[in-house]
Parts: sequence; C-alpha cells; structure tokens
Amino acid sequence: MEIENTIEKPRKKAGRPLSFDREAALDRAMLVFWRFGYEAASLQELTSAMGITPPSLYAAFGDKEKLFLEAVERYSTKNCNAVQCLFEQAPTARDAIERLLQSNAVEFTCPSHPPGCLVVTAATNCSASSEHVQHKMVERRDNVEGMIRERIEQGIADGELPADTDAAALANFYITVSQGMTTQARDTGGNRDKLLAIAATAMRAWPVPK
Repeated sequence: MEIENTIEKPRKKAGRPLSFDREAALDRAMLVFWRFGYEAASLQELTSAMGITPPSLYAAFGDKEKLFLEAVERYSTKNCNAVQCLFEQAPTARDAIERLLQSNAVEFTCPSHPPGCLVVTAATNCSASSEHVQHKMVERRDNVEGMIRERIEQGIADGELPADTDAAALANFYITVSQGMTTQARDTGGNRDKLLAIAATAMRAWPVPK
C-alpha cells in the first residue's frame, strides 16, 4: 500500500511589494526618453527622474529596453485612443484629418512635456544594436497611418473625395506632414503658430470631388 506523502513543500515567498508608484515612475521615465531619446537616456537620468534605484528599476520593469517599450506602449495607447475618438466625432474625412493635424500642433507644443511626438523622436538615431527598437517605433507610426488611411477610405466610399483618390498615398502624405511637425516643434522650441500654419497649408492639398 502506497503511503501518502503528507509533507508539505515550503511555499514560495511572495515578492516584495513595490515601494514606489509604478505608474508615476513610468510617466517620469517616458519624459526622459522623450527628451533625450532611447539610447541617449542614461540609467542615472532615468532612475533620478523616477526616484528609484537601479535594482528597483530592474525589479519593476526588467531593463532599460523593456522600460522604454512599456513607456511607448502607454503613450501610443493614449494617442491612438485620442485619434480614434477624434475620427469618430469628425463629421467628414476632411474634418478628421484637419482636426488631427490641429490637435498635433497643440500637443506637440504643450509645455507640460518635451516638444514633438515621443514615437517619432525617441528612436530616430539609434545604433545598429538598437535597430529592433527602431523597427518597433516604425510599427507604431504605421498603426496611425493605417487609421488615417481607413478614415480616408471611408470618405471615398461616402463620396467626400474623388473615387480615384489614392487613399494610401494621401495617408502617407499626411503622416509625413505630422512627422515633419514634430521636427519643427523641436527645432522651434514649440512654436505652435508655425505648426498650425503648416496644418492649414497641408489641408489645401485635400482632394475635392469634381
């Protein structure tokens, strides 16, 4: 007869609870990456801004790359939700794109954070060792371009644009304008009037039915 093993295995000790606000620390890390870029942001700058030690950073986020990608995920989710909401509220495709560019002009020059767009600026000058991080940023930008293309395609289907409008090319044009606005925001120190003028000029290229 088999004797039942009644010896209990020792329970694993629960991990120590975080002694800091993880979400607040992530937001502060985001600003550091936004200001300096992925590679240029040092561990010292990150931990100093987050108010934690390097061991705490590794325990909570894994490493610098995972911290960056989580910060980008947080930023991108908020941004995509805002774009989706804006597109749903806009009565026409033209209104949607115009509101997007105007919103970008305001957001890219907001004094509460570094100028421009985090996803555009944070990984534009990475070395070969960080090429995979750069590719992930490209994917993020492609997601927004896809949202723009879909809204334009809806506009074509609704008869707001000429039937032969190249939705992909038009979406590429406006995402390029948006990315250029990020560069202008950083180069001009956040000149909102200049970005709004760029947005207005870009909308003059909007196709109209004949």
